[in-house]
Amino acid sequence: MNRDAHLQRLDEPWDFIVIGGGASGLGTAVDAASRGFRVALVEQHDFAKGTSSRSTKLIHGGVRYLKQGNLSLVREALHERGLLLRNAPHLVHPLPFVIPAYRQWDRLYYSAGLKLYDRLAGDLGIEPSRLLGLQETIDRLPGLRPDKLCGGVLYHDAQFDDAGLAVSLARTLSDLGGNPVNYLKVVAVRKGVVRAVDQETGREHTLRAKAVINATGVFADEIRRLEEPACEPMLAPSQGIHLVLPQAFLPGGNALMIPKTDDGRVLFAIPWQGRVLLGTTDTPVDRPELEPVPLEREIDFLLAHAGRYLTHPPERRDVLAMFAGLRPLVKQGASGKTSVLPRDHVLQVSASGLITLTGGKWTTYRRMGEDAIDTAIRVAGLDFRPSNTATLALAGTDDCPADPVLRAVRVEMARTVEDVLARRTLALLLDARASAGQAPEVAELLARELGRDAEWQARQVREYRQLAESYMPSC
Repeated sequence: MNRDAHLQRLDEPWDFIVIGGGASGLGTAVDAASRGFRVALVEQHDFAKGTSSRSTKLIHGGVRYLKQGNLSLVREALHERGLLLRNAPHLVHPLPFVIPAYRQWDRLYYSAGLKLYDRLAGDLGIEPSRLLGLQETIDRLPGLRPDKLCGGVLYHDAQFDDAGLAVSLARTLSDLGGNPVNYLKVVAVRKGVVRAVDQETGREHTLRAKAVINATGVFADEIRRLEEPACEPMLAPSQGIHLVLPQAFLPGGNALMIPKTDDGRVLFAIPWQGRVLLGTTDTPVDRPELEPVPLEREIDFLLAHAGRYLTHPPERRDVLAMFAGLRPLVKQGASGKTSVLPRDHVLQVSASGLITLTGGKWTTYRRMGEDAIDTAIRVAGLDFRPSNTATLALAGTDDCPADPVLRAVRVEMARTVEDVLARRTLALLLDARASAGQAPEVAELLARELGRDAEWQARQVREYRQLAESYMPSC
């Protein structure tokens, strides 16, 4: 991908303009391009800057939705999980999970629910779930406290690199003839016309299309208000945080899943990139932000819950990095409890034809995109063409430079030190403090590739180190 080349194409006529470079926007644009439509995608920051790089790193059906009775969502998500394992094996792989049981009744109850989970996956299932005895549960989770444990249940879901999948989708879009551009902020939307400002140069661009799709996640209401200032908000955003711990807290290759925490969610402790990823919380927020920050009470909540189950209770000083993401939950009535809101996606068409896609989750991004383009075809009055993404292999890195920074800037459209260290190499999330030390070298390489001066380098290092500080908890 070459940003300058994509910028030069923006004034071409498009079938569709997609606003948003996260999971739903990228999935929508790829679906359109795979059908042969002309599509441009614009993102105000970097691809997956927001929620789409701050997930639990899981492609899963959602075990807890079984209890809610949302079997259609679970079935759809498990189907999409199977497709992703086939279409992006370089980014998505199976992961075994263990649910510890402290009563025999719970062990049988979890097992019955997971047998249904297996059945809903159908032919795209990974491995069947099964009961575990006491010793095998301890062997699979060597960091788990054995107090009152009576056994467990083993099942499988999938793990992925969320930011990596977003970049792969952007590259796939470009390969298909689409036109993704990051750091292009939309400032006006009106009946097929979008005005956007280049965040690097300040230049304004005008794009025209037969239909415009607002796929901006938690920022969907902000884009809707550009077209209709008095529109009623659709979303009730919720914040979830994660803590990254050394692998010693949960050695081995199995993930721990606790089915219910004090706030009604599940607790995950997952092996990830040689670390343990601990999450997540559910805190309603009033206003979405591009860089949300974990709250002190959320950090305490996760550490306290992990301490109930791990042999060595983690403390703040053990946390290598922390991050927060916002869920684009669609409002339902006056309930203030976001943990019970569904993760189904929603499509809305305004009176002037703006299509808004929101809700959903990473696992179902492909189906969200397919539904959005089906709707956009009708809105634009175009002839129907079927989606091809169910069998579309996503771009890999076989033909890319071996050096991560060079690959990031030359092939993956990275523009800043943050782009490289947060989303192309994951260094920020693996060890925030250590990543700050890498910033000068990365800034120098980027400046050489992008033609930036020494002042730009210094500013990049300074801004990145300030960001890295916010990913470290106070002790």
